[in-house]
Amino acid sequence: MSTAWHPHEDLITHLTRTSALGPGEAARVVADVLAYFSEPVEEFVRRRHAELKARGLVNEEIFPRIAAEIPSRRVAAPELSLRQLRRIVYG
Repeated sequence: MSTAWHPHEDLITHLTRTSALGPGEAARVVADVLAYFSEPVEEFVRRRHAELKARGLVNEEIFPRIAAEIPSRRVAAPELSLRQLRRIVYG
């Protein structure tokens, strides 16, 4: 692995130690997983709707399914302004 610091270096090290992945491959896997789970909820809903529609499901089946998936899905937090961050801390 390069000498540059990576924010998830401990996870990359763990993956290289516990799998056949090299450091570069492990870093790419981590980046892919983080990108997958950082999808904003609106994009997730649109993507899942398109995927389920392509499988032949109708909206009456799709929307309840998506609604059931959202609580177990990690989605990206909204961007917060400095003021919003301060209000979270100080009320």
